[in-house]
Amino acid sequence: MVTLSSAENALKSVYLGVVANQLNINANPLLTKIKRSNKDVWGKEIRKMAPYGINGGIGAGSETGSLPTAAGNNYAQFVADLKNLYGKIEISDKAIRASANNIGAFVNLLSDEMEGLVKASSFNLGRMLYGDGTGLLATISAYSNGVATCDKVKNLIEGMVVDIYNGDTLVQAGVRITYVDRVNKKFSFSTSGVTGTIAQGHKVYVQGSKDYEITGLGKIFSNSTTLYGLTRADNKWLAPYTSSSATEISDTLIQSAVDFLDENVDSKINFITCSSAVRRAYQEYLGAYRRNIDVMELEGGFKAISHNGIPVVADRFVDDDTLYLLNTDDFTMHELCDWQWLEGEDGKIIKQNAGYPTYSATLVKYAELICDKPAGQAKISGIKSTVTSPFTTIADKIDELTAAHTSSSN
Repeated sequence: MVTLSSAENALKSVYLGVVANQLNINANPLLTKIKRSNKDVWGKEIRKMAPYGINGGIGAGSETGSLPTAAGNNYAQFVADLKNLYGKIEISDKAIRASANNIGAFVNLLSDEMEGLVKASSFNLGRMLYGDGTGLLATISAYSNGVATCDKVKNLIEGMVVDIYNGDTLVQAGVRITYVDRVNKKFSFSTSGVTGTIAQGHKVYVQGSKDYEITGLGKIFSNSTTLYGLTRADNKWLAPYTSSSATEISDTLIQSAVDFLDENVDSKINFITCSSAVRRAYQEYLGAYRRNIDVMELEGGFKAISHNGIPVVADRFVDDDTLYLLNTDDFTMHELCDWQWLEGEDGKIIKQNAGYPTYSATLVKYAELICDKPAGQAKISGIKSTVTSPFTTIADKIDELTAAHTSSSN
């Protein structure tokens, strides 16, 4: 017979390891390339010494002259708070009792809940990797009767519960998205319970998450005044490589950034990620020049095309005109522990929701993403979604030469 006790044992012994593995490896292709560590975690913070530049105690001199003056390595201390990442499942008492005498039905019930939790958690983890830590999903440009038009909908999905802010003022808490119009960049939600006045310029965040998410690529490449507790103006070596000139994708464009980072920052790019629009443009470019498109298989079952052996991966959370070039060896997901169930004082992980005939269990992880060498990463934006075929140009040239030859013959 199925009981709460047997359900707890299943969540602890059967599902936890599987879920943790899926979230650590299969959630996102970039996440699979980032190492995990519990080092440099001090209480609720990460404190990490990050080297930059080189040792200055080198030189050349005469046979009897003085030796070089010692000048050790340059270090800066990165400081960041561990972020609290949660995932929650809920099962009704009625559902538990209905499957009490049917093990198969109960297993299906738990499996469905865990599958939904993994899907939602994977979506949010992938989104956070490219975010700036604020949790910003979108900015509203127009609103009418439960339908909001916004600047982008890449970070939105049906079922997501969001808060809407005007600056730092909470306008509306906990509305659930019912539909995302990805063509017209709109999303809909039920107006039941909406008490705030939603207007242009208001911003959308995941419920309760504003300013509490992990520090992703958006923060590294942002214009924020600080990064990991350091002031950017006083630590200009933090600045990554950026290019925003509108241009077509090409091997030369990519290689110029790779070479710059290799020659100037000693950073070896091993991962390229972009939007699907940029990937299609790159495939079009390769096809136009009659080049073979090499396909690579990455850890976690992800597939990628390649540039000189470097995987080029499309990710839904990258802006349409953007491409990132990363040395993933510089990134570490610092964590207090791996994914665990939140336990009460009695050691129970399944708890009744006060005042309701439902039970819930919460998955938790305390972690933060740190890039040891922000200057070793690159972002190219303004990339066009199509390329000009060289063969069109050649054909035009042939027509021009033929016309000129015909004219001279006459």
